[in-house]
Amino acid sequence: MGTKISELMTQRPRAVTARTTVREAAKLMDEEDIGSLPVVDEGERLVGIVTDRDVAVRVVARGLDSDTTVVGDVATRDVAALTPEHDLDDALRVMAREQVRRLPIVIRENQLVGMLAQADVAHLGKEKSTGELVEAISQAPGGPRVADEAPGGTTSETRQAEAPAREEQRSEPPPVA
Repeated sequence: MGTKISELMTQRPRAVTARTTVREAAKLMDEEDIGSLPVVDEGERLVGIVTDRDVAVRVVARGLDSDTTVVGDVATRDVAALTPEHDLDDALRVMAREQVRRLPIVIRENQLVGMLAQADVAHLGKEKSTGELVEAISQAPGGPRVADEAPGGTTSETRQAEAPAREEQRSEPPPVA
């Protein structure tokens, strides 16, 4: 029998409700040095998760006000979760399949009791499954896609695509008048 999630999970994790402002959630993530917070209802039942990526993509990138936007408006509702009695191998499979670094751990009727993070698994030891998990979750696509905006609303990708056309224009002799 393998390692149980209960042996590795963080117990009594910090959580927020759907009514918490995004700014409050982001401050809590900063203070706790974590990248996600479970979202619970008043009865500690898991209803979602909000990540630092949710804040960046669903709030900052859209120009929303983090003081008035609430977590319930930007949190992910369809969350994979396991129980403390599941084996670590189950967690590794779910993390890899869902491409997530953190899993809420629940009991009974979705009552939040813990979180299992990729870092918790890494602390377990130098097992092969740890390396496989990190690789499966963290597979990066090839090369950067820089999107710095230039004057006129063009991105570096647009400028790169336009570069050959500009080169052709420069190589032609100037028109004779």
